[in-house]
Amino acid sequence: MASEHRRIVIIGSGFGGLGLGIRLKRAGINSFTILEKAASLGGTWRENTYPGAACDVPSMLYCFSFDQKNDWTRKWSSQAEIRAYMESSAQRNGILPHIRFGVEVAGATFEEGKGTWSVRTTTGEEIVADVLVSAVGQLHHPALPKIPGVEQFTGEKFHSASWNHGYDLTGKRVAVIGNAASAIQFIPEVAKQVAELLIFQRSANWMIPRNDRAYSEREQWCFANIPGLSRFYRSWLWCMHEAFLLPMIQSKPWATRMYTKAATDYMQQTITDPELRRTLTPDYPIGGKRVLISDDYYPALKRSNVRIVTGAIERISTDSVVTVDGAPHPVDAIIYATGFRTNPFLAPMHIEGIGGHRLEEDWSQGAHAYYGLTVAGYPNFFMMYGPNTNLGHNSIIFMLECQISYILSAVQMLIGRDLRYLDLRRDVMDAFNRQLQEALKQTAWAAAGQSWYKDEAGRITNNWPHSTAVYWWHTRHINLRDYRSEPRAAAMHPLLVGAQAATQRAAA
Repeated sequence: MASEHRRIVIIGSGFGGLGLGIRLKRAGINSFTILEKAASLGGTWRENTYPGAACDVPSMLYCFSFDQKNDWTRKWSSQAEIRAYMESSAQRNGILPHIRFGVEVAGATFEEGKGTWSVRTTTGEEIVADVLVSAVGQLHHPALPKIPGVEQFTGEKFHSASWNHGYDLTGKRVAVIGNAASAIQFIPEVAKQVAELLIFQRSANWMIPRNDRAYSEREQWCFANIPGLSRFYRSWLWCMHEAFLLPMIQSKPWATRMYTKAATDYMQQTITDPELRRTLTPDYPIGGKRVLISDDYYPALKRSNVRIVTGAIERISTDSVVTVDGAPHPVDAIIYATGFRTNPFLAPMHIEGIGGHRLEEDWSQGAHAYYGLTVAGYPNFFMMYGPNTNLGHNSIIFMLECQISYILSAVQMLIGRDLRYLDLRRDVMDAFNRQLQEALKQTAWAAAGQSWYKDEAGRITNNWPHSTAVYWWHTRHINLRDYRSEPRAAAMHPLLVGAQAATQRAAA
């Protein structure tokens, strides 16, 4: 079948879906459709519009290497600038005509007799695909805590990923439940507006300074006009993350000592109150949970209208957050900074493979995939930012580009060899995941308690434990030996095969 007739469906128009679309188009494969549930592209950068929203990866590392942005305004880019880059990239590369907005996928079933995927939308539409790619990512379903009495609260409440910009926080008493990556960005901004801000902290986080600043006009000119400078700077940033942050994740003693000292020194230089220091000191090794970066969170905590509450929440009343000691904390609004539901992966979509197997059932003991990309028994189905591909030390854009190259090579193999499908061998998947879990046991994540990196059973399902260079090496292209494959000729209907054989005998 000609490349232009290979029907490729991509679910999601975040960085993964957008990047894959660009690379497919540049390879001359135009028969792809991106299904986007919202009215515009952007993924997590469309959803998270809270005050102070920004990336915790340096700007030069947070764009496509094949569509490099050289005119970032700051070392650490804001949500608005990232979103603008994604929109301009889609426009510049002709991707918008391939996107169907307002189409949410409910599930997909592999049709064994046809070797195709039947994709079902929430409106009942069915779309046929030869190749199905999930690019929905991990951070798009806000997690709301199950707190008794929350439905009785008469004030305003919303999640940071669904920010209510129509609600005026000025002069209000506000509770923030959670204190991780999103919270530390919007709390300094909210603290400037409210009368009182209560931060309900379940556990403390390790934090180091961001050292953010605007790029000077001279720097911007150099990046735009000196050939290769931005690529060199991008490569240097990548190398620094691999050389210093990765060893901390892997619990190398020297790196653990270095970053523990850096985080402790930063706190002591910024926070003078001994009691507040104790409250902000984590009880797990650095790297066990996401290491946060901020220049203004600690200073915000010193404001007279900001207070950290460490007592566990017992319930919520009509106008208060009540802690286990029975103390009511009256508030006008509650902002949930409780992250995202990363498990189960791909929910609420239902993916059904060979023999009626459902992916959520196959993942009942923990999500797993071959390099986060493919699962045995689900032919021609690929994932981006799937299980065990999240990072704690470098840019997820690098991982997405590796996945894009792998999927593109798979599509080209299907076309070049005229294959009906590629189905990962189960022994290959199982061997890979045994090795992966052994490596994860040696990381700082294993030493920490509950985190979004783990499922309910404590299995690390989200993160990649090795260098991104290792991931790149193994995903440069698809290896046909890892897969069961079937030529299209073998997929011919039995009646047609019989008719063809009779014709050949008559001719003989």
